[in-house]
Amino acid sequence: MANTFEKTFTLGGDFTINRLGYGAMRITGQGVWGPPKDKDECIRVLKRAVELGVNFIDTADSYGPNVSEELIAEALAPYPAGLLIGTKGGFLRTGPNQWNIDSSPAHLQEALEGSLKRLKQDRIDLYQLHRIDPKVPAEKTFEFLQKAQQQGKIKHIGLSEVSVAEIKHAQQFFEVVSVQNMYSVDNRKWEAELQYTREQNIAFIPWYPLGGGNVKGEQVLQGVADKHNATIHRVALSWLLHYAPNILLIPGTSSVEHLEDNMQAADIKLDEADMLILESLNDIK
Repeated sequence: MANTFEKTFTLGGDFTINRLGYGAMRITGQGVWGPPKDKDECIRVLKRAVELGVNFIDTADSYGPNVSEELIAEALAPYPAGLLIGTKGGFLRTGPNQWNIDSSPAHLQEALEGSLKRLKQDRIDLYQLHRIDPKVPAEKTFEFLQKAQQQGKIKHIGLSEVSVAEIKHAQQFFEVVSVQNMYSVDNRKWEAELQYTREQNIAFIPWYPLGGGNVKGEQVLQGVADKHNATIHRVALSWLLHYAPNILLIPGTSSVEHLEDNMQAADIKLDEADMLILESLNDIK
């Protein structure tokens, strides 16, 4: 593990994007429901992210619902050249913090058409299945995505919270260009999936990339952060950038100040000793 890392990743063979992107879940109300408390600040966050070099923004129709996609379009459309907006479908929202999986073709059809309209796009460049639905045969969901891609409504397809076996199943229907699973320096449950995507040159997009709540782990992070005159959040993000070249980061925030702090993660150069110390976090609980 060297102390340098590639700053970009080419998604699906044709989108070269900066590996430090932005996740737009937090530009919504409490419980990821309704409008944000400070809409103007959220608009500023989106504009500032692009100014700072972000060219990959991750969202979903379920964030709000609809609110996140609408704010992205309000702030950034018509979109600058090279900006990739990835969105997701597969959740039905019934209230704050309530997430109900629905990946039936009928729901995904409605979700996809809604995303196209809200994002003011003719095609979604990256459409990710938010969850495989245990109530629906996976083949039905995959066939819908395959057909939508053939119709030109979707350019690339990704998956979220999936196992290696599920990725391989989906690959029988379409090229999987991204996998979005929970992962952080102190939560490595999906390590096998990360390594599989790396071998396949598939982007791995960790959600909840900063972990949290692990006091002993935070003490270790603080030690490395002090050495680099950085915050523990920046160090946690930097570890991911150093650890695997296919990891794309999408830390989210509704604050310009916090956004600017997160973006400095790309400037940290972790050495071998730092990486070994941080690697030990996987064993600290």
